[in-house]
Amino acid sequence: MTRPGTLGSVPPKLPQAFTLRSRITGLVRELGKFGIVGGIAFTVDFVLFNVLLQAGLETLTAKAASTAVATTIAFFGNRFWTWRDGEHTNMARQYSTFFVLNLIGLGIALACLAISHYGLGQVWPQLQSPLADNIAGVGVGTVLGTMFRFWSYRRFVFRVTAAPASVSQ
Repeated sequence: MTRPGTLGSVPPKLPQAFTLRSRITGLVRELGKFGIVGGIAFTVDFVLFNVLLQAGLETLTAKAASTAVATTIAFFGNRFWTWRDGEHTNMARQYSTFFVLNLIGLGIALACLAISHYGLGQVWPQLQSPLADNIAGVGVGTVLGTMFRFWSYRRFVFRVTAAPASVSQ
């Protein structure tokens, strides 16, 4: 034991359960914000894609434009709300990295669809139905792609170095 004054004031050690609880609470808030931003971006993509189709744009052009707009909205929402306290050094680098990681997330969803439809569908023809395609691509693929996006944005784009704050902001 040290004498008073030799080390200065030492903050009391918080119980591990308290710090774990506050970290989990902060992570849940972070996931909630990420989900809200993603939901808004998904809605913009869906609505804009259909508006552009109704305006007579070619299907792939309409989808490329709606995806680019939705990705940009997701970037700004995540940068200035979800991870506003994260590291923000170079917006062009962040946006480029964000866009590439978003494409990888899309690739994950497409891989789930391809494995189900073209791989397993050769063995079980029921997996080549529209319902199975939606479950594999939209259901499983979106979940896995979203998990990848959350982890990669947090790790590589916005560089969260500390536990998320548990205080509502």
